[in-house]
Amino acid sequence: MPLHIRRGFVLATSALIAFIAPDLTVQAQVMLPEVVVTAPSPIRRAPPPGPSAPGGDEVPLQGTLPIVTDQFATVTVVPNDDIRRSGASTLGDLLFGKPGITGSSFAPGASSRPIIRGLDANRVRIQEGGIGANGASDLGEDHFVPVDPLVTDQVEVIRGPATLRFGSQAIGGVVETSNNRIPAMIPKRGISTELRGAATSADSGIDGAVLLDAGAANFAFHADAFGRTTSDYRVPRYPYLTAPDPASAPNATQPGAFNGRQPNSSMRSDGQAVGGSYIFNDGFVGLAVIQNNSLYRIPGIDGEDHKTRIDANQTKVLSKGEWRAPNAAVDAIRFWSGFTDYKHNEIGLADSTNLASDGVRQTFTNKEQEARVEAQLAPFDLRFASLTTAIGMQGGHQDLTAPSPDGTGLWDPNKNSRIAGYVFNEFKFSNTAKAQLAGRIERVDLSGIGRQFDPVGAMTSTPASLGFMPKSASVGLIQNFAWDLTGSVTAQYVERAPKPAELFSGGVHDATTTFDKGNTNLGIEAAQSIELGLRRSKGPFRFEVTAYYTKFKGFIFRRLTGNTCNENGDCTGAAELNEAIYSQADAAFRGGEFQSQWDLAPLGSGMFGLENQFDVVRATFADGSNVPRIPSVRLGGGVFWRDASWLARVRLLHAFAQNDIAPIGETATPGYNDLRAELSYKWKPAKPGANDLSEVSFGIAGSNLLNEAMRNHVSYTKDEVLMPGASVRLFTTVKY
Repeated sequence: MPLHIRRGFVLATSALIAFIAPDLTVQAQVMLPEVVVTAPSPIRRAPPPGPSAPGGDEVPLQGTLPIVTDQFATVTVVPNDDIRRSGASTLGDLLFGKPGITGSSFAPGASSRPIIRGLDANRVRIQEGGIGANGASDLGEDHFVPVDPLVTDQVEVIRGPATLRFGSQAIGGVVETSNNRIPAMIPKRGISTELRGAATSADSGIDGAVLLDAGAANFAFHADAFGRTTSDYRVPRYPYLTAPDPASAPNATQPGAFNGRQPNSSMRSDGQAVGGSYIFNDGFVGLAVIQNNSLYRIPGIDGEDHKTRIDANQTKVLSKGEWRAPNAAVDAIRFWSGFTDYKHNEIGLADSTNLASDGVRQTFTNKEQEARVEAQLAPFDLRFASLTTAIGMQGGHQDLTAPSPDGTGLWDPNKNSRIAGYVFNEFKFSNTAKAQLAGRIERVDLSGIGRQFDPVGAMTSTPASLGFMPKSASVGLIQNFAWDLTGSVTAQYVERAPKPAELFSGGVHDATTTFDKGNTNLGIEAAQSIELGLRRSKGPFRFEVTAYYTKFKGFIFRRLTGNTCNENGDCTGAAELNEAIYSQADAAFRGGEFQSQWDLAPLGSGMFGLENQFDVVRATFADGSNVPRIPSVRLGGGVFWRDASWLARVRLLHAFAQNDIAPIGETATPGYNDLRAELSYKWKPAKPGANDLSEVSFGIAGSNLLNEAMRNHVSYTKDEVLMPGASVRLFTTVKY
């Protein structure tokens, strides 16, 4: 990003705060929804004694920007109402427009992982209820994330020191999804039923879910089921920047046959879950069984030509519990555990000219177990501060396979295990200042088959057993200021062990159109980072601004050599696949994020206001070259009107052109404008009777209303896959 733009952003932000701050103390405080987050810290402090805040029983206004001010680094929260209005079918799509976050968009609507500050896959952990999602989405960009927003109640995106709680593989961030599949309480009326449904125009999509919660005495029960289906989605223009050669891709759509839709982009998915808990005065313990299924097609020239689709299935068993105040020295003991059995088949034509050659081309399996236990100690008076300590242990084991009937597969069977201990110390100096010291040490052991190739593709396989001991530490400070401002500064040092795909890969990777070559000589990746933040969550003007800098030593990445290879690994001549070798180099990531919401003036029965956002990340290697696939600079804003029942909003997000690209294998991407609008209504009686409805909401939302040809720069398929065109969505939720 040019220097004059950076300076302009900083000066504009400073001027805005200086202009508004003197007036903040005289404006009436605005009723805001309580933002409750549980994932960022193992330390949970009891609320201070005393009466509730005035108006605490009032229904908060919809669409209020949730700002978290009691954590040591930025936490992005997507509450239930926002998820329902969004209608996104993947976590990457749900978080796509949040400052500092985008999605991989390999197959929009089907396969899209969140990318946080330019980091993805091996550095971003996705979890459900405190346990990793544990599919295969971090092993391939075309793999789906087995967590569906349709049955998710809240999403928290955690950055900074809090990620030490979940492992060094979360060096880029943690995406935590929460639901009630393991109930922690009994419904107020004994039973609760919720119906969710929507229809979209761009993909002729329909989705729906039913959720049931019930309980009596000491037992609570949950069940849910969901499903969604779409056809190929509409796009503004022919999606392929270069028309395919009919001789080499006979089934791919030519410009003259374009029907207004992204070829081979339909999908369907479904899932079910049952769970139950035993609830007692001082806590609970529960278990849930979850099933996720998805069948989706892979867009792009090769995907269309070979009619590629992925048939994925996952079974998870999760358990968690909490025991509060077991004795005077311990405030709470908590545990989480999970078992995952995941498998997907990549299906398509072996020969695009022979429809009879359809079959399984590659299989991925992941059998994984994970557990974590924490103890929060009672506060201890140090005279200068109140110290609260939480200690925890985490362990896991994973078995991976990737067989293929066409050859050796992407890697041989391999396994890894990890065990870690961590500690968080929180010092509360006063009601306005606190600090945190945290550390983590873990042991990671991996075993598999390393593959080496000579220039003509002859492969040598060598058994490899590797061990690493990553160590991490962090420090943070939060200080409250006048005008309800909260400032924070954090610093951390994090080490990450290489993952199996980085060590043991050796073969064709269709998602990235590469011939991947793992490297068993990779060492630990280390990152030193600092983050500064200023936030305000109260009053008519709410905002957060963050700046960060991260320096990597031994950054692991898929390095394109400039050579091309055939499917047998022969890289001596012209071929379709780019040679990619997992390598290490020093790198630096720096950037900033800003978002705000301003209630300008009462209008009728509600409030009219403005909102805006900005985010930028710049990443370069030590030699000055660009780290590949870094999101473009984005700037957005809009207007809204809302009252206790209605929310109307219009927003425009502009993504600037991305020209800071890697020297090999990456192309520039033009900018775009994404115009969105929504109108929703929510009815909620003050005191519903035992047989009454407790909530009804419905609305209409439009996305890409300018019908622009939007390409997501971070997507490996951006030159062949457009984001969906103009679309209108109708949605409703009914709670009983």
